[in-house]
Amino acid sequence: MLKLAVLCVVVALAAAAQTSTYMPPAPAQPLPFSHKLHVSKGLDCKDCHTMPEPGDRATFPATARCMACHVEIRKDSEAIQKLAGYHNKQEAIPWKRVYRVPDYVFFSHKVHVTKAKAACETCHGPVRDRDIMRKEKETSMAVCMDCHKASAVSIACDYCHEPR
Repeated sequence: MLKLAVLCVVVALAAAAQTSTYMPPAPAQPLPFSHKLHVSKGLDCKDCHTMPEPGDRATFPATARCMACHVEIRKDSEAIQKLAGYHNKQEAIPWKRVYRVPDYVFFSHKVHVTKAKAACETCHGPVRDRDIMRKEKETSMAVCMDCHKASAVSIACDYCHEPR
């Protein structure tokens, strides 16, 4: 009888885990930043997150990009003064990454955005609607493979992983 009870608990936990909608909390960032507010002012993802050649990674914006507007806009706010401090010291803002793929996975933002025509929301969720950035979409191998299958793209191991 005890074995049956334990089995029921294990099955229930496994079922709950598969239907979980858990979202990790947003990491504490060095500066407050609202994608929603900046998009409402006419900025697009690629205006701030460039993809320098070869285009494998999207970058965080340089402080000069931010200061192009904030030298005048909200310049007296504590957050913008902190931003200006990073800029004046020529230091990058130490943002905490929200999305990351393992180092052993080859992922090119350029290929996904230009060739596959994937929107940023495909992998990052509705960032344009967010005041705080948190991981909303899973970036597991299963999710990537499902997308590759749906898009008729190779799912061969060496397509994304280096041969060992």
